[in-house]
Amino acid sequence: MEGKPKQNRTLILCSRGASHQQRDLVSDLVRLLPHSKKEAKIDRKSHFSALQDLAEMHSCNNILYLEGRKRICFLWLAHYPNGPSVKFLVQNIHTSGELRLTGNCLKASRPILSFDKSFESAPYLQVIQQMFMQTFATPEKHPKAMPFVDHVFAFSHVFSRIYFRNFEITQGGDDVALSEIGPRFVLTPIKVLSGLVSGDTLYKNGNYVHPRQEALDKPARNRFDKKLKKKRKIEFVGNPEEPSLSDVYGYS
Repeated sequence: MEGKPKQNRTLILCSRGASHQQRDLVSDLVRLLPHSKKEAKIDRKSHFSALQDLAEMHSCNNILYLEGRKRICFLWLAHYPNGPSVKFLVQNIHTSGELRLTGNCLKASRPILSFDKSFESAPYLQVIQQMFMQTFATPEKHPKAMPFVDHVFAFSHVFSRIYFRNFEITQGGDDVALSEIGPRFVLTPIKVLSGLVSGDTLYKNGNYVHPRQEALDKPARNRFDKKLKKKRKIEFVGNPEEPSLSDVYGYS
């Protein structure tokens, strides 16, 4: 029998083999989400069953799992116990320590979540938006949350990618001023599953190419582009006829 979480909590953890930058990103997310529970690193081969056990043990109903594979990083967002789950490719990671931005916010303060209108354009984006809201939104009366709202989590969907930014609200009222804090990263949706990191595939990104496969295909694309440019240059220049002596020396 599966346990029921008592309140809204988010479990945050990463896999073994994650890079130093990926671990710093996990630490940034734990700091920004006062309703989160951090867990030690787990083995990638057993994470499917381990995530369920850890979520039940910590009474968490949301899971944020960073799966690092050398230079490639994936992010799982899952809802415990019955799903759904979303898998992302994480790119362009910049932690708060790397950026050294001027913005700042109070520790354990609650954020405002901002989404652009494109999240309403497709059903899978609406599911992803709900997953972000459940995972990143701090409950109003959470015991570890401060009664202040002084920063914004901005999610922007541009060219099939989701850009995450964190801004401090430096000025309120009619003239709102924002200052970026960090971290920042880019998410590419890969697939949406019906269960907890398992189940039927509800959505699959047909344009997604694994970074390793893309790296292998790049030399072939470069060779093809060079041949195409050479062919176009020959067609453009053509094969002009040899000039006659009269054309060169002006003989009639």
